[in-house]
Amino acid sequence: MLGRLVPLGLLVGGLVLAYAMGWHRNLSLETLVRHSAAIDALIEAHRVVAILSFIAIYAIGAALALPAGVVLAVVGGFLFGALTGGAAAMVGSTLGATIVFLVARSAFGEQLLRRVGPRAESFAAGFRVDAFFYVMFLRLVPVPSWFTNLTAALFRVRFSTFVAATALGRTPGSFILALLGAGLDSMIASQEAAYRACLAADGLDCRIDFDPANVVTPTLIAALVGLGLLALVPVLARRLLWRRAAIGPERP
Repeated sequence: MLGRLVPLGLLVGGLVLAYAMGWHRNLSLETLVRHSAAIDALIEAHRVVAILSFIAIYAIGAALALPAGVVLAVVGGFLFGALTGGAAAMVGSTLGATIVFLVARSAFGEQLLRRVGPRAESFAAGFRVDAFFYVMFLRLVPVPSWFTNLTAALFRVRFSTFVAATALGRTPGSFILALLGAGLDSMIASQEAAYRACLAADGLDCRIDFDPANVVTPTLIAALVGLGLLALVPVLARRLLWRRAAIGPERP
């Protein structure tokens, strides 16, 4: 049992270390601007390596629940274009979520669910029947990723179902944010000039004026929630058919 908790301990330790060292603050546009020359040179000389590095950074950030998903998706679009950046963000997000899912499933197993009680086991069984649609719904709506990962692990969702639903649910948001990032050239260029001028003047609070809240607008959230509700249509239809079948045909 103790051995099964080791991956969870490493993940939690990595999370504590990341925040203690302030690594979460480095996942920002300021970092992109500070190292823009090196990043541009890497992409020009080794584009595939740069894309794989971006995916790895995104996956680690997602696994450690660092609040930088929106910024990274936008940066991916800015660096690699809407299509490649969106695909890289989706893959990185899916990999990070899968790591947490596997770690949680290994640590919790079935013991925790059994201890909660038969009602929880019954709910978990119902969740597993339509797990693909439930997980995809949770990926589309603004629910914390760690909640979906832990819920799926606790309810013993199949690995292939979790990965497929996560990848599909992450696709719309990843590509939309990458598309926005691909069109931010002029904004980032002007912000970079102001940022470097601030640094040259020994400013104490030099930063790129980019707020993720300005990207994740209520309209975007509403659109993703709408897609999430569409993902539940097959579940509702199936439940309705089951209920009608259980009642039986209407008598004349």
